[in-house]
Amino acid sequence: MEHSTILFTGFPGFIGGRLIPRLLADAPGATVVALVEPRMVERARTAAAAIDPVRVVVEPGDITDPRLGLSPARYAELAASTTQVHHLAAVYDLAVPLAIAERVNVLGTQHVIAFCRAAPRLERHHYVSTCYVAGKRSGRVMEGDLAAGQAFKNHYESTKFGAEVLVRASMAEVPTTIYRPAIVVGDSRTGVTAKFDGPYYLLRSMQSLGPRAPIPQTGRGDATFNVVPVDFVIDAIAAGAASPEAVGETLHLCDPAPVTSAELNKTFARLYAGREPSYRVPAGVVDRALKLAPVRKLFGGTPRESVAYLNHPVSFDTTRADAILGAAGLRCPRFADYAPALVSFFREHQDDPAFGATP
Repeated sequence: MEHSTILFTGFPGFIGGRLIPRLLADAPGATVVALVEPRMVERARTAAAAIDPVRVVVEPGDITDPRLGLSPARYAELAASTTQVHHLAAVYDLAVPLAIAERVNVLGTQHVIAFCRAAPRLERHHYVSTCYVAGKRSGRVMEGDLAAGQAFKNHYESTKFGAEVLVRASMAEVPTTIYRPAIVVGDSRTGVTAKFDGPYYLLRSMQSLGPRAPIPQTGRGDATFNVVPVDFVIDAIAAGAASPEAVGETLHLCDPAPVTSAELNKTFARLYAGREPSYRVPAGVVDRALKLAPVRKLFGGTPRESVAYLNHPVSFDTTRADAILGAAGLRCPRFADYAPALVSFFREHQDDPAFGATP
């Protein structure tokens, strides 16, 4: 039996570090080669040793290089044995400069696609995008949608869009599944997460305001705010990888019944502070105020770029994802059911610098 390799980018990231053990369990004869940028190699080797020191191989590399930072011989060796590619590596910072985002998110994806084309035994390219390739579109976004003349809120969105354009263009030659997660939060059972960012800035703000201060609601709050727990994303990608029906599909890994941003804030406020938001601040006022460092500190370090997501009236259709994931008995859990675990974990670690700067 020929050796089978899963080439993996994005390890040891929040999703990648949890997905690799699942892939190994589902493919007992495979080895994962994790392509890791040099500055992360030691951390990756420690994480790999904890998973499986034999079946997880950390390979120093660079997706921004046409040969992925590998020697010609090593590139050819990996291409010859690779049957699956999981491409998760990207710059996820909402404030990322355009040049960096272009180099990593777009050019890096182009180089991974070239590797897929060079792999004669490739069965599937699993590309992790984001539902926010929809940019500033409003209303209902279908899984098959991509280019609709939309503008974007930041360079993260625009370059993930550009990368997905390249992936879509390759799908006639490369068997591919595209996964578009919503905003990923901690584990639905334990609350464990890697960093308190995204919707956790609401909790940071409450922590910074103190136990008696009134809690604000930013903007109208009637727009949906789509979050999904990391364990659902892991299960969904694993289910997609196991399903022949997922080849050629784009799957929205989103909550089909998302809460509004007001409901999100209210739920967090009840669980963390024991009270609800009592006044509203227009989103534009908050956005302008967050230009000032003292205001950002008052709001728990909230970056300006995140405010737009609280007031973006968009929803994501999950028809194909529901069909493929449903066949595996998988559905997205309700936010109300796992919010207590998120808040509990935040409360336990809110002063730990490992989870992000404290207010």
